Formats: sequence, structure tokens, C-alpha cells
Amino acid sequence: MMNKVRIVLADDHAVLRTGLKMLLNAQEDLVVVGEATDGQQAIAVVDTQSPDLLILDISMPKTDGLQVLRHVKRTHPNLRVLVLTMHEEEDYMRRALEAGAAGYCPKSAADAELISAIRAVMRGNVYIHPSHAKLLLNQMIPTAGEAGETSTALSEREETVLKLVALGHTNQKIASELSVSVKTVESYRARGMEKLRLTSRAALVRYALQEGWMTE
Repeated sequence: MMNKVRIVLADDHAVLRTGLKMLLNAQEDLVVVGEATDGQQAIAVVDTQSPDLLILDISMPKTDGLQVLRHVKRTHPNLRVLVLTMHEEEDYMRRALEAGAAGYCPKSAADAELISAIRAVMRGNVYIHPSHAKLLLNQMIPTAGEAGETSTALSEREETVLKLVALGHTNQKIASELSVSVKTVESYRARGMEKLRLTSRAALVRYALQEGWMTE
């Protein structure tokens, strides 16, 4: 029997959750195992259900989505989080990516794009809706602290580590994949970021998009 991707939905709009649940449960490889109407409940349901994927709104009562995201990535580092939101501003997307989101999808595109987004993040990729990818690319004008140089400045191992970081892998997972220590991964990551003059994961994701790393 196929192992289904276990999903928790966190959104305070009941009608939207109902529609999403029907859409997801209709897929043979997806199943919704929990729902949450506010941020605190989202954390509790994730703790209880240990899902593979959390679909999370940013605007949540009690505890906002970004706080939830930071918390669950600390407590469940292997959990994939896909942000599904009405906020399409670059600042929200940047903050979500920095907090560890594996994907960022507007609610306006949920019907057409959500399944594709889920498939992408569960393959270990970062999903960014085309409209948001354009926003990221528009921010690539070099500025102090975020201007990438060229990937030729990186060693092969530094580039490999940064690619995996951009795709949302934790230091622990990268260490396991490369058969090195977490401390070694942290060293490669720090040196690579310094060489490229990048100061955040969001800046790294923008650089990775520019270099074509996300499609390799």
C-alpha cells in the first residue's frame, strides 16, 4: 500500500479548510490528518499528529503563522511547511523563507497550484509561485550584504551545501547525506555565504533561482 503524505491544515477560514481537505483527500497519495483554526492549535496538532507537511496561513489568531513556522521548524526539523496565504508582498515571502518555509503559494492560485506545490516540497525542492519568483528575481539588483558573486568562487563542497540549504534541507540532514559532521556542514555553509556576500536564507534562495540551482 502506498504511504500517503500526512498533512495538517492550519487556517482560520472553515470554508477554505473544507475545500482544501476535499481537494487533498481526493488525491491517492495525500491525506489530511488534522486541522487547526489558530496558531496555538496548529502547534498542538503538529505535536500530536507528527505530519509530513503543514499547510499554514500567515494571518492566524492567537499566534501568527510566522511564529508557528519558526516554532515547528525548531521542534520538528524534518517537517515541510508550505505557506498558503493572501499576502503576496515580497517582505512576507522573504520572512517565511528565512523562517524555514519550503514553499510559498498565494490563496488566489490554490486550486490550480496547490497540488503542484505539495509535490515539489515533498520532493525536497522549494516551491515559489511564478508571480512570487518574479518578485524575488526583481530583488536581485546587487546591494551591500546581498550581492552574490559567481558560483565559481565556491568550492565544490561549499556549493553542494548551499544548494541543499536553499532547497530547505536542515544542517543535520545535509550532514547525514554527505557523511560529515554537522559542524563541518555549518563551516561550509558559513564560508559559502561569506564568499557570496549573502546574509539570509531568502537571499540565498534568490541567488539559487538566479543560478538555476532550483531546477537541477
